[in-house]
Amino acid sequence: MRNFKELKIWQKGFQIAMNSFRITETFPTQEKFGLSLQIHKAGISIPSNVAEGSSRTSDKDYNRFIEISLGSCFELETQLLISRSLNYGNQGLIIETLGLLTEEEKMLTSFSETLSKES
Repeated sequence: MRNFKELKIWQKGFQIAMNSFRITETFPTQEKFGLSLQIHKAGISIPSNVAEGSSRTSDKDYNRFIEISLGSCFELETQLLISRSLNYGNQGLIIETLGLLTEEEKMLTSFSETLSKES
């Protein structure tokens, strides 16, 4: 059994998820069930899919969850760019999180390539 909490892609994903909640704390009330909710879902999806994939016995199955996590990164990146353009949330934290997302996307892509070679 793999310990997903030891993976750097899970640790960084976890930090991104935490940041996503902090970013939306000051969003306008009308965004509570709109953009905020989408940001939360995408942020949570990143480390969750890394964790779920680590339970799979085949690299092919594991890789599918890594790909879903990567898709959630791109989704969250888009949502944060929209938030930044609308001047919603903590702009400094958005910029920091966008940087973390870029790193996470690169790490997930590399990990996915490794899993593809092994299967």
